[in-house]
Amino acid sequence: MTETYKALLGVRDDSGYRVEFQQLSSEQLGDGDVEVAVEYSTVNYKDGLAMSDAIPIVQKPSLILGIDMAGTVVKSESSRFQVGDKVLMNGYGASETHNGGYTERLRISSDYLLKVPEAFTTRHAMLLGTAGYTAMLSLLRLEQLGISSESGEVLVTGASGGVGSVSIMLLAGLGYTVAASTGRLEESDYLKSLGANSVIDRRELSEAGEMMQAPRWAAAVDSCGSHTLANVIAQLHYNGAVAACGLAQGLDLPGNMMPFALRNVALLGVDSVHAPMALRERAWQRLAESVDLNKLEAMAVEIDFDNLPDAAGQILQGKIRGRAVVNIAAR
Repeated sequence: MTETYKALLGVRDDSGYRVEFQQLSSEQLGDGDVEVAVEYSTVNYKDGLAMSDAIPIVQKPSLILGIDMAGTVVKSESSRFQVGDKVLMNGYGASETHNGGYTERLRISSDYLLKVPEAFTTRHAMLLGTAGYTAMLSLLRLEQLGISSESGEVLVTGASGGVGSVSIMLLAGLGYTVAASTGRLEESDYLKSLGANSVIDRRELSEAGEMMQAPRWAAAVDSCGSHTLANVIAQLHYNGAVAACGLAQGLDLPGNMMPFALRNVALLGVDSVHAPMALRERAWQRLAESVDLNKLEAMAVEIDFDNLPDAAGQILQGKIRGRAVVNIAAR
């Protein structure tokens, strides 16, 4: 009897777009020189968009969803990986142009894989996932511009979400004074347990504001975009910077040039999908050196594989706190 593997697919045909579980044969697992027994994946905001089709993420008639995965190599034709290696994948077009991580078994190009740092299990790697990796990319961008713990207070928007939660933990661990902006003030104790010094209501930032505002932040990590990002830029100190890595509020940026021209501020784009391998490896090594595993576990929400579609809706509504990890191997 042919062995099959459970996977969650996005399918687009004449009847429209739908998300469904299928049992896939070995021949349906995709192309590539490495085959991975997937152990864990995650639920990110982008996964929610892919499942809802709110933005047409899936660009082929049928793809396995999931922008993250971690597991164990079971077959390899690559000189970089051997059977038994623990590997992870973030982005690189997963769930857009090639199969992603919501599957018990995945065949994939070794160009998209890197080894899980020795300090982490595959579960730890997916408790971080794209959100944690993006948080570190944002921190690296700020550091490149000279932002340090001595620069002043750093704001994290979307603080209760994955990128926000990990950003707070990382920044606080490095000695930064961190302010957290959230629409869920009932999570203030949680955010402070991660290291936030103060918590503000996101409504202070989410509406249209003045072109120039009183300076408040030395730097920021923003996962919201739209009016929130525009207001953050308007509130940066001289030589301040914001690492912009998300669009939870919207794709637009209704701002102006005055903070750039008068305060010399910087808007730093952060891309996690197509970042080069050397940068990915650097980010994951820094995560291995910096992450408090107890705090990481404290922000974890475990999602059953069967409940992924429901979890996608919840993450778009901002109802999932911290990091949502999916135990793919548990059956």
